Amino acid sequence: MDYSNENGALGLTTQQTDKVLQFQDLTGIEDITICRDVLQRHQWNLEVAVQEQLNIREGRPSVYATESRPPAVVNDLLGQLIYTAPPTDGSQSGFKRYFRALFGFMWNVCYSTIITVLQITRRLLGLEYRPRIEALQEVMEFIQLYEEKYGCNHPVFYQGTFSQVLNDAKRELRFLAVYLHDPESNNCDSFCQNTLSNFEIIRYINSNFLFWACSSKSDEGRRTMNAIRCGQFPFMALLVLKDNRLTTVGRLEGYSSPDLLLQRLRTVVNEFEGILIQARADRVEQSINRSIRQHQDEAFLESLKADQLKERLKEEQRKAEQAERIRQEQAAKEEEERKEALQREKIESVDKVPLEPDALHPDAVHVVFKLPSGIRLERRFLKNHSLEHVFYFVFCHPHSPDAFEITTNFPKRVLKCQPSHEADRVQTLEQAGLKNREVLFINDLDA
Repeated sequence: MDYSNENGALGLTTQQTDKVLQFQDLTGIEDITICRDVLQRHQWNLEVAVQEQLNIREGRPSVYATESRPPAVVNDLLGQLIYTAPPTDGSQSGFKRYFRALFGFMWNVCYSTIITVLQITRRLLGLEYRPRIEALQEVMEFIQLYEEKYGCNHPVFYQGTFSQVLNDAKRELRFLAVYLHDPESNNCDSFCQNTLSNFEIIRYINSNFLFWACSSKSDEGRRTMNAIRCGQFPFMALLVLKDNRLTTVGRLEGYSSPDLLLQRLRTVVNEFEGILIQARADRVEQSINRSIRQHQDEAFLESLKADQLKERLKEEQRKAEQAERIRQEQAAKEEEERKEALQREKIESVDKVPLEPDALHPDAVHVVFKLPSGIRLERRFLKNHSLEHVFYFVFCHPHSPDAFEITTNFPKRVLKCQPSHEADRVQTLEQAGLKNREVLFINDLDA
């Protein structure tokens, strides 16, 4: 079969189409849309989807089945298709019918009341109640006894509890058929031998339903009878997910021939299949919306992280700029204070410069100073004046550098104008070799 033309209509990628075809080959399901829906419910995991399908065919509960909080069963009598066939022994006619209906109603009320009282008492006393036989064991024993009595030619029985099959039917979005068997009823024997063993019935139920069965004499069977309000035997209830609740949409009470049962099953399926189709479409849409929201949330988180990173970088840059501005302001302040201190020192150092001697003084030395700015200074000193006096003369001039050294022209040498230690003595001009007229150069040490 070629589905290449259907790929666009199904909205599948090439990889998804290959998985649908593989799933169809492995499971034998003819409807490709069903294959697609099953794979979508399992997030396109081919192995898990195939295993789940095989488990359902064998009647085993899926790995997702759970006993906790089973979905409630809604009995909407106005929306049900009810089929009733009177028993062949006449037990449902005349006075017997009304007496049995009254007795069944009273029994259900009394049984429910007693069970409720026992459960409340157990909770109040803190007693741990354990049933004599586990529910799953009762179901498995019924299947074993059924096959021993009627053979293995029957629809696939779901091998799990009633709670499990309810959860699986809701999760898998499939019709659920619940069959309650009365081992003392001749009608049930005929129904199992003639109707449930029919090939067409088996094929149709296996293709469209999860099929769960139990004995009405077991505890699990009685709990199920109360949940779905069982009538006469053989009894079969058909349930489907409607308005997000498992709802009984069909009741088949009494014996039905294979053709009649098949007709009634098809009627129920045709009547309520649209609900399942819509539910599957809604679930796919919800899954897509969840995926879109997840991607949107991830994109939002990434955007939020990026914005936070930008804000953090901006804050770090702002702090760095603020720190640099403070550092520059502090440096400028320190520089200003240094200049002010230097200016005060220059003013205070004026007194350290001796008076200029007369030009005709025999020990006078005429000195010409060349500043880095090109300004020439001239001054007379005595030979016995210290070089420190020469230094303070230049230092006190407003155009002198802040830090400088004084050198001779030829031969070039640096004059040691200030002592390195307090104990050192600075040379006089005569000791430094300065006579009569000299030209000294001022070198800016900060340049």
